[in-house]
Amino acid sequence: MSDRAGRAAVNAAGLVQGIALVTFPAASGIFTSGSDYGLSSTEYGLMFAPQVAAAITAALLGAGLLWPGFTQRVSEKSVYLAGLLADLAAMVLLIASWGLAHSHPAGYLLLLAATACLGAGFGLTVPSLNTLAAAFRPAAADRAVLVLNALLGLGTALAPAFVAAFTGIGFWIGLPILVCCLLVGLLAVSVRLPLNPGSDGGQVSDGGQVSHEPAAAGIPPGFWLFGAFAFLYGICETMNGNWSQLDLTSLGVGSSTASLALTGFWAVVTAGRVLFAAIARWLPSRVVYHGLPFLLAAAFALIAALPRHAPGAAVAEFCLAGLACSALLPLTISFGQEKLAGAATVVSGGVIASYQVGYAVAAFCEPTLTDAGVHIAVVFAIAAVVAAVMGCLSIAVARGRPSPAGLHPRPAAPRPAAPRPLSAAESQVGG
Repeated sequence: MSDRAGRAAVNAAGLVQGIALVTFPAASGIFTSGSDYGLSSTEYGLMFAPQVAAAITAALLGAGLLWPGFTQRVSEKSVYLAGLLADLAAMVLLIASWGLAHSHPAGYLLLLAATACLGAGFGLTVPSLNTLAAAFRPAAADRAVLVLNALLGLGTALAPAFVAAFTGIGFWIGLPILVCCLLVGLLAVSVRLPLNPGSDGGQVSDGGQVSHEPAAAGIPPGFWLFGAFAFLYGICETMNGNWSQLDLTSLGVGSSTASLALTGFWAVVTAGRVLFAAIARWLPSRVVYHGLPFLLAAAFALIAALPRHAPGAAVAEFCLAGLACSALLPLTISFGQEKLAGAATVVSGGVIASYQVGYAVAAFCEPTLTDAGVHIAVVFAIAAVVAAVMGCLSIAVARGRPSPAGLHPRPAAPRPAAPRPLSAAESQVGG
């Protein structure tokens, strides 16, 4: 019974984490509106700097690169609960900033603190969720991780829709309030659960794809090719995820349609991961990995050519970009884990850290370019070139390698319920 409750809590946490993660980008129109926070595009972009720094720190910590003993000393449940608490702190700070929206810099400082907490929550919670999901169902680890990441992706798609709905009734702050309530409920349930897979009498085995590799000493030389790909991917995804709403409204598309485009992007990212996992038998993952970056370049080129006041085309083109983004990050980690089999944990954490650096570049450089007078169409044309370079790099990453056994990366073994020496444990984000 405890295992069943644990699986339910983990899956629910994935859904809520997805909503929390996209709350800030989904509310971009609120943050830049003169009647609300009144942030400039540059201030909005810099708002994500603490999130990136905290997420990178958490990813490197979980990979054993900042503190090698961390994974042996801290239980998986403790990391999971700490991540939920960080997410809750982010939502509380966001709600508090609402009362100081017109008090600059007090309101902005609260937003910076909120995004820092969100980055920590993302970096701590998501790897633990992947690890626990696989450990609760070791004989079907692939399916468990796929379900979890589908729920996390569903959450990312729901956030813009919720913002649009709450904004429609003049109460956008309802979204972080809703997320707060969900997180409090999750914490109340989770803190009473053992979250110790196998506690019902079953044994957590090495079945499925749960790994028990020892922690690698430092970053292996072969990692940097995968890190470079993840860096470029981070730039491309962030151009869609963080800037789509502001960019579309600048082209005369209504805010509700812009929210729909962002919802469509994240929904298709999730659906694409499920689709490519399902058809891997007929369409090898290696072929998908080579083709999607060029599809993404085409999507960016179409977005760059998007005419003013074309809501239908805008939604369709961002959905196309979501399909192109869908499988790239998980496959990068899967290829890296198979090539560097003795350093799966380091690959997972290092790829996520590299992805976050790319996220930062796109978050900060896009407003710098547009504020300097570069037209948004030119910015997306540059993104198309980045995607094409990523496509060329994919050939080097996966050249001569068989397709990974599964779309999603190999989860790590769970940490012990109580601190005691054990092999390193880390997992990968699906999202």
